[in-house]
This record gives sequence, C-alpha cells and structure tokens, in this order.
Amino acid sequence: MKIGVIGAGKWGTALAFALGEKNDVYITSRTPRKMDNFVSLEEILKLTYLVIAIPAQEIAQWLKENFSDKHLEDKKILVVAKGIEASSGRFLNEIYAPYVSEQNICFLSGPSFASEVMKSLPTALVVNSLNEKVAEEFSGFFPSFIKTYVSTDVAGAEVAGAYKNVIAIAAGICEGLGLGKNASASLISRGLVEMQRFGIRHGAKEETFTGLGGAGDLFLTASSNMSRNFRVGLGLAQGKSQKEILAELGEVAEGIGTAYALHKIKEDESLYLPIANEVYAVLEGKSPQESLKDLLSQ
Repeated sequence: MKIGVIGAGKWGTALAFALGEKNDVYITSRTPRKMDNFVSLEEILKLTYLVIAIPAQEIAQWLKENFSDKHLEDKKILVVAKGIEASSGRFLNEIYAPYVSEQNICFLSGPSFASEVMKSLPTALVVNSLNEKVAEEFSGFFPSFIKTYVSTDVAGAEVAGAYKNVIAIAAGICEGLGLGKNASASLISRGLVEMQRFGIRHGAKEETFTGLGGAGDLFLTASSNMSRNFRVGLGLAQGKSQKEILAELGEVAEGIGTAYALHKIKEDESLYLPIANEVYAVLEGKSPQESLKDLLSQ
C-alpha cells in the first residue's frame, strides 16, 4: 500500500520507518527535509491513506490554511498526535470534523517512544475509529514488531492520550522535587483515576483507561525522562520557565497545551481535576512546593 505521512518530527519519522516495512511510504513536512521519500504536500495528497503527525496545538491552523471544507473527505486518515486544543478545549476529532468524515478517520493510542520504534523494539498500539473496518485497514499496515489492536472508543483514546501528558508533567515535578517512589506511584495511580473520571464524563468507555491507551501510555510517559512531558516537569521543579524548558527540549511537549485546555474545560464545566489544576498553576508560575502542599490537602 502507498501511505503518506504528514509531519516529519520524531514521531512522524518513526512511523514512516515502521510502516515502511510492509508499504511504500512517503513523507512531507512544512519545511523541506533531506530524507528518503520526502515529497511535497501536493504529492502526498494524491494518496488515499494518510498519517497526520502534526502537533495538536497546530493542527487547526494547518487545516484552515491548506484545505477547504471536506477537502479530505475522500481520504482515510490516521491521526497520531495526542492533545486537546488549549485555546478552545476542542478534542482532535472535533477539529478534524469539518474536513473529514468520522467514518474515515482513526486515532492512534498506546505506549510508544519514537526512539524505540526506530530501533524496531516490540510495541503494542491501538487504532481507534468509529468505523472498525477502516481501523482494521490501518492496523494491517503496521510492521511485524508492532502488535495492533482495534477499538471504537475514540473519546477514550483522545482523553487518555492527551491527559496522560499532563500527569507526566506532574510526575516529572515529583521526581524533580525528590519526593520518592511512594509519592510517584500515588500520583500516577490517582492521575489514572482523574483522567478516567474526566473521560467517562466526556463519553469514553471505562475499560479504555485500564488498557494500552490509558494505563499503558500513562505508565510509560509518567515514569521516564525519555518522555518530553516528564522532562517539562523536571524543569519546572528546578524553577525554570516554560520558555527555558521548551528551548532546551527543542520540540513540542503536548502536555503544556493540554494543561491549559483542561483548565478551560474545568472552568466551563465546573469539574474537579486536582492534579491537572496544579500542573496548570505551576505552568502559570506557582511554586511546585506550594502546589504539592495544596494537592496533599485536597
């Protein structure tokens, strides 16, 4: 099969590599790259199957700039970013809705560091779509070292994939403050409860949060400095600003935008999101030590 990957960051590049085991894969990005099978966006859009790896905070503007309404209606799309739009609180499926039918779009979830995918290390992922047939199609494109599952719980995949990045920032703060493994385990497990509660409120299935896209991805992201969001938390614990942290990372950390999105949703819907709320507060300048004190008192 011919597959087009849009977005040549670490994750897009890793997926292009992985999908290339069984398919002809082409890749593009907003800036030209010297890499195999790099083509223009126009060439990519001649293909039916597209993998879109553009960050959550940038996708709305990118779609608006490049496509008229329903321009992607004849395409089958796998979205591999994880996040909620900070400015509006919209989920990715809502952002894509004017451009592609919900029957032709899938969302990838599960624990997956790009660097390990590039080494062909064993990985398990979930392809989520309201159209199980299209999810099965994308599932079949993955290589032998990636085991794939199919789910119809798009809401659960979106919430878990976005929320776990915020909990990972909190876990990084916990590590940076030297609070110990007891605190870390408590934080991550309560984070799972918090994101499950939020997800169920927004139409997700409870069982999704104990699977690969929920607990699996959360445990990975919130327990390793290979995680960009975990490293954001480490930086915050050291008193660094968002600007300093992102300059050091040199790449997007989706948990930052999602923390702002969750704060907006929390205010609009009067929700109890204690961990996400404290992450937002620390991003806004609150002392991590003060945040810890407040979190323990709730």
